Amino acid sequence: MVQIIKIPQRKIITKSVQPQVQPQVPVEYKIVSEPNYSSNGEKLIIAKDINQTTITLDSTKNFKVTVKVLTSVSVIPDLGKIDEEWDELQLDWGACVQFQFVEGNWYILSSDGLKMS
Repeated sequence: MVQIIKIPQRKIITKSVQPQVQPQVPVEYKIVSEPNYSSNGEKLIIAKDINQTTITLDSTKNFKVTVKVLTSVSVIPDLGKIDEEWDELQLDWGACVQFQFVEGNWYILSSDGLKMS
């Protein structure tokens, strides 16, 4: 004897997949060719293709940054002083200086030979 069994229809359940949001990767570098620039979380700032520029070190977005200049640059801190002594640092073509923000001041960690004048 043949027995017919009703087989239920197969249901396909799909799970909606939310698009993956990629975490914001910190900007590794910024090339500055404008008269005024504030650091914005990058590790390296290269200033070039402009006669003179001013770079403001922003302690709310950076705690460590290297500045390489291929022009004349004034570096000013947003808070405190540079090495607890200077309100501004003048860099000439070819200079490279690494800064770190510690307890209210920006400090020079290394440089390729700052000249005191």
